Amino acid sequence: MTTQPVHDGGALIPRPEKTFPALRAALAQVAPSRLAEMTAERDTVFTMATQANSFGPIAMFQLKWAVVIEIERFPDVARRLHAAERAAQSLDREDPEWRAAMDEIRRILDAAHAEVAGE
Repeated sequence: MTTQPVHDGGALIPRPEKTFPALRAALAQVAPSRLAEMTAERDTVFTMATQANSFGPIAMFQLKWAVVIEIERFPDVARRLHAAERAAQSLDREDPEWRAAMDEIRRILDAAHAEVAGE
């Protein structure tokens, strides 16, 4: 783990390193319901990496899950993201609220990517 936890609405856990064991341990703390998804995706990604003789799929896997964890470390941010995702899935694309939900998703993902990349 690379940072100290923040309290009072801050991070639940420190930001993990981008290694599979650290990401898995962090996910188990902030979103344990997604562990099976992560493991299944890992198996697929490692097969793709082997077949392509490339570490690219593994790097993308690590980045994706680091971003997921970055969001889930902050319960308020995770709630905002999940609410926006539900809205985007349930609203008609012509509804201005759909665009607002998509903009919120983009802002949250962009911020999480920037935090993870800034390590």
